[in-house]
Amino acid sequence: MSLEEGIGVGVGRCWWPGDDPEYIRYHDEEWGRPVTDDRTLFEKLCLEGFQAGLSWLTILRKRENFRAAFANFEIAQVAKFDDSDIERLLSDAGIVRHRGKIESTINNANRAIELQDEFGSLSDYIWHWKPETPLPAPKTMDDVPATTPESIAMARDLKKRGWSFVGPTTVYAFMQAMGLVNDHLDDCFLRSRLL
Repeated sequence: MSLEEGIGVGVGRCWWPGDDPEYIRYHDEEWGRPVTDDRTLFEKLCLEGFQAGLSWLTILRKRENFRAAFANFEIAQVAKFDDSDIERLLSDAGIVRHRGKIESTINNANRAIELQDEFGSLSDYIWHWKPETPLPAPKTMDDVPATTPESIAMARDLKKRGWSFVGPTTVYAFMQAMGLVNDHLDDCFLRSRLL
């Protein structure tokens, strides 16, 4: 569905995009739609880590800069980044310049390759964490959990495998965005379309 099709008189939508066109577009065209592409999954997991302590809108507005800075989040390329790349990224005003998060992205690229080798793809690893039973449709954002048993277990497993900036709340936000769970509100026009 395009942004234009989603906007209209009487069209319900989750509250969080507000009236920001870029945020509305992200909600209507991306958030909660199932993603199985390894590169996209890796990008989103990294950006969720960068988002920690910031608003998602801040990251969304810098997303193209992040893509340019991190070789479009091509896992094999990011895994080869070295100290000179870290210094380059620390001087890039277009992204969040946080050494720990930059180093984490490079580390996590190497860990993603290990998951690809073990599971066949990053997607196969991630999607095996999809909850067997969906949660009831949330009526308000108060009904949306910050974590679930699956996000806690996935975060724990990723950390055990050497990943960083992948706490349970970050992992749950990632699961929501990548369509492993459907947390569009009950009266959002996308809720029933993504079941």
